Amino acid sequence: MKNQPSTSPGPLRNLEEWDDFVKDRYAVTESAATPVTANPNKKKEEFRNHDAQARACVKEFYRLNHTCQTRDFVLQKKKEFLPRDRMKMGVWEAMQYLNQLVDDSDPDTDLSQIEHLLQTAEAARRDERPRWFVLSALIHDLGKVLCLWGEPQWAVVGDTFPVGCAWSDKIVFHEFFQANPDSCVPEYQTRLGVYEEQCGLDKVDLSWGHDEYIYHVAKDYLHEEAHYMLRYHSFYPAHREGEYQYLMSDHDREMFCWVREFSQYDLYSKSSERPDAEALRPFYEDLIREYFPAKIAW
Repeated sequence: MKNQPSTSPGPLRNLEEWDDFVKDRYAVTESAATPVTANPNKKKEEFRNHDAQARACVKEFYRLNHTCQTRDFVLQKKKEFLPRDRMKMGVWEAMQYLNQLVDDSDPDTDLSQIEHLLQTAEAARRDERPRWFVLSALIHDLGKVLCLWGEPQWAVVGDTFPVGCAWSDKIVFHEFFQANPDSCVPEYQTRLGVYEEQCGLDKVDLSWGHDEYIYHVAKDYLHEEAHYMLRYHSFYPAHREGEYQYLMSDHDREMFCWVREFSQYDLYSKSSERPDAEALRPFYEDLIREYFPAKIAW
């Protein structure tokens, strides 16, 4: 665990800038009821605290993401990381490990990585969600440990999308796909590309990032509903825009209700109120032991 970078290399000052951009893009409308997860003392517009420099950084992040996330890249990263042979550590230990990733200038809060994870989990817990749901909220961003292994920001976070078929025009900054080498592969520019109608998302390769990684780390220990929450929580073109229905199976469509349920916690649980990590630790370590062994492969 020595000599790890405190920040992730890339155009963003920190990974939270992408999180904040997504919150802004999918902010609740004026007519919508405030989600029960939102900080009651924080107004919707306060989630939009981005200056011009941050906006430029986010745009550059998406340019890199959309240019570099090719199908070949995704398949190569799966071969590299899915054997999960880098280290073994427990879930709480992984949270402490991720805490090495320092966010210096988050426009919403200066909380640590553990405190961010606890905010999401505590929001679900307050709403009396099932224990497996609360645990999924706790671990959903642990795939960001990829940054500590030298992965660039654009290969860790970002709205995920299928590779190997046409990109939906609902994907944010869609115009940046023009520079993606896959744009020159005719087969990849058709509606189905390399896939079949309603083949099911398990047969579809999405852009590489923390969602796919944490899904593979945790899938042997959690309910199928949690699998969908972990694997697809950044698949905004599907669960927020309704795109790519033709690649989904009926079972995918049924299970996506859990992705949408989780999204409100992922998007709106952040606040400046600092959770007491040490006071909460016994509860969450007990919850972790209920589902996970002492050490798991990463």
